[in-house]
Parts: sequence; C-alpha cells; structure tokens
Amino acid sequence: MNNQLTDIIATDDDVVLRELTAADLPKLAEYSNNRKVADNLRDAFPHPYTIADAERFLAMANAREPKTIMAIEYKGDYCGNTSLTVGTDVYRKNAEIAYFVAEPYWGKGIATRVVKLITAWGFRRLDVVRIFAGVFSFNTASQRVLEKCGFVKEAVLKKAIFKNGRLWDEVRFALLEGNRAQ
Repeated sequence: MNNQLTDIIATDDDVVLRELTAADLPKLAEYSNNRKVADNLRDAFPHPYTIADAERFLAMANAREPKTIMAIEYKGDYCGNTSLTVGTDVYRKNAEIAYFVAEPYWGKGIATRVVKLITAWGFRRLDVVRIFAGVFSFNTASQRVLEKCGFVKEAVLKKAIFKNGRLWDEVRFALLEGNRAQ
C-alpha cells in the first residue's frame, strides 16, 4: 500500500485520497495514456501521455500550496487523481473539482466516493463556499457522479468546448457548502 509513506488526506475505508508520489508515476503514465480518459479531459492533459508528462504533473502538484492535487487509491492500489483548484480575485470563494479514475476501475463507484471525500475536505480545509465542475455534455457518467453527490446542474453553456475537432456543450454543476450528499 503506497499510503504508508505519504500523508492520507481523506479516506472512507478502501478509497483513500493521499499525496501523489514518484512511486505513482508509472501507473499514472500507463492509465493516462488512454484515449477514453483523455477524451473527457481538457487539452492541457496530453495524449499520448508519457512518463515525462507524469513527472511534470507531479512537479506541478508539489508546487501547489496548499496541496490540492491528490492521488486516489482503491484497496491499496493507485487508480487516479483528483483536485480542487481555488479561484482567484472575485472567484476566491469557489473551487473547481476535477477527477479521473483509470479505466480498469470504472463501474465500482470510486468516482462518487472520491467526489464526496474531496468536497468534504475542501469545504473543511479551504476557504470556499462553492465547488463546481464543468463537464463535457457527452460525459454522462461524470454528470451522474456529481448528481449523486448533491451537485446541482446550474447551466448548459452551448458550444463552449472545442474537443477533438467538434464543438460540445459544457454542463456546469455546483455544490454549495452545507448541501453535500451524505
């Protein structure tokens, strides 16, 4: 289990959010080098994804203060990442949530558990009152995860995303402090 050497940030038994470490990089590169994963993430997430990309990602994660990019473990195995990015200026009471779970772990309810863990942590540890996500309209699985966690659909931004040569709608979800699903 990797978390013996790192700080556990949040857990609900077999799902753990912890610091991302160099030991995670081979799996991060392997799991991220998947078109099905990249298609659901912003273009800043490269495809193909290499070990050098994973190293750059770890450096970025370690540079954040507080550390808001976390590794996801399921039953002791690294299986993805999650993060909260706190806004600036007039958006400083907001945080954007992001997450990805590796394809071999899909369909196990991990993403729902991760979203509940990181939002609880975010409201407790960060000075935010709203956590939001922008989801590509074709990513209905992620939309269901957010709804299960108490997020409310706030808007559909028509043709706001250009991904893989096509225009897509972005579906905006948000959760306000005190409205979390249990």
